[in-house]
Amino acid sequence: MGSAGALLSRPPPQLGSILLRRHHISLPHLSSCTPEPLHCRRRHLRCSAVEGSSGQDTNLPASQREESPSSSLGATLQDPLAGRVENGSFEDVTQEDQSSLYNFLYPSKELLPDDKEMSIFDHLEELRARIFISVLAVGASIIGCFAFSKDIIKILEAPVSVQGVRFLQLSPGEFFFTTLKVSGYCGLLIGSPVILYEIIAFVLPGLTKDERKFLGPIVLGSSVLFYLGILFSYTILAPAALNFFVNYAEGAVESIWSIDQYFEFVLVLLFSTGLSFQVPVIQLLLGQVGIVSSEQMLSIWRYVVVGAVVAAAVLTPSTDPLTQMLLAGPLLGLYLGGAWMVRLTGR
Repeated sequence: MGSAGALLSRPPPQLGSILLRRHHISLPHLSSCTPEPLHCRRRHLRCSAVEGSSGQDTNLPASQREESPSSSLGATLQDPLAGRVENGSFEDVTQEDQSSLYNFLYPSKELLPDDKEMSIFDHLEELRARIFISVLAVGASIIGCFAFSKDIIKILEAPVSVQGVRFLQLSPGEFFFTTLKVSGYCGLLIGSPVILYEIIAFVLPGLTKDERKFLGPIVLGSSVLFYLGILFSYTILAPAALNFFVNYAEGAVESIWSIDQYFEFVLVLLFSTGLSFQVPVIQLLLGQVGIVSSEQMLSIWRYVVVGAVVAAAVLTPSTDPLTQMLLAGPLLGLYLGGAWMVRLTGR
């Protein structure tokens, strides 16, 4: 009875203390704590486990302390870069992990000379004002072009006027709406410098000093390439496509075209060619950001050839192969020239 009484008087072993003692972690009995919310108990256990794992039981031999599982319990919860932080190399790790795209999107404030704190409403107010100025410039250009719309139409009819093609108005008001369409395209073309200026003025405070060095060449190159694309389409691409259609129908039908459909064809061809000539500008931007290098651009030239043909088929409103080849050739040349420019910049 004495031994039985002693056994009964001895408190039962606590499960939490036994499990933690196996890992040489000294923690209070879980059952002896006052009742706490579940999330508080979890937090206390997690903190105690990390603190207990930082040290080892001094009563054990050195060989057992090295093999003790408590040495790995807290280590698994530590940051993998903690060792390198203690050695003073955390800054090097950060610089290695940051990509050039991250540096482009999140530059340091020392590199932003005109940066200033603005609320989202201030940004929206500035954006609204610049959009309003751009709309006014384009609207004034459209009104001016509408005043000379007949002269502009005669200039755009020149590629096929020598072929004996006649234009008809197939519905009431068709010529009036055609002049509005031509005036809109020409007004947008004339007002584009104002739009470009407002865009630059809006994004300029967020550009670093190095990025501003490329802003002027990129804007100038983009504008020149756009107008060169329109000139190329007006002098070479559009006459070739229109002459193909006229010669193909010669002897079978008389070429009498709708004035609205003709100008829709010509205007879409002009502007799509101007936009397609922006390929080198896009390549230069991608190269400066660090997304694609010049070697990568040149290594996929086979895919570029196929892509140029597909892009020419999509951009040209006609379906004849001559027009597509005439546009695919310059696109391929512009791509190779853009890759060469990226290589000159050291990318």
